[in-house]
Amino acid sequence: MDTQRTPQDRTQVQILRPGEVKIFRGTFNMLHVAVPGDELYRGVFAVRAFPVKEGMKYISLFCHDDEDKVREIGMIEDLSQFPPEEQRLVLDTLAKHYFAFEVVRILSIKRLYGFLFFEVETEQGPRSFTMRWEHTRTLDFGDRGKVLLDVFEDRYIIRDISTLPPRDRELFTRYIFW
Repeated sequence: MDTQRTPQDRTQVQILRPGEVKIFRGTFNMLHVAVPGDELYRGVFAVRAFPVKEGMKYISLFCHDDEDKVREIGMIEDLSQFPPEEQRLVLDTLAKHYFAFEVVRILSIKRLYGFLFFEVETEQGPRSFTMRWEHTRTLDFGDRGKVLLDVFEDRYIIRDISTLPPRDRELFTRYIFW
């Protein structure tokens, strides 16, 4: 009888403890997690659980299964208890997951074949990105802001549309009116 458990079989959150799991870079430099008595998970990513202000606590690890569905592997209660190298790997994946460019100017937007091609100025410098022209690719951010999701799932935040220069705001609302 196969006693290996998969994320689909669990009904409770599995707590991942230092010394019981191994977190490392594996194939294609992706994050891997080995859970004894379970399996080796590849392409793992991390998400902070609530409260997110607890930077080193309550971090869930996820992967995609064979059907490309997101599955939870388990939760790290306190990352500071893990070896420094494993801490760094998890913190690196968290930084990628939560990173966003903050847009301060919109230089141009072109619509072509159902996509919007942006040239923007961000706090990190000039950027070009492409997003599908669909309402699902734009999320509300507070009362007057928007989060734009590009084709690579990168996030571009406009904290308050009303603070954009008038020309930038008019250009933006010509295409993003929802």
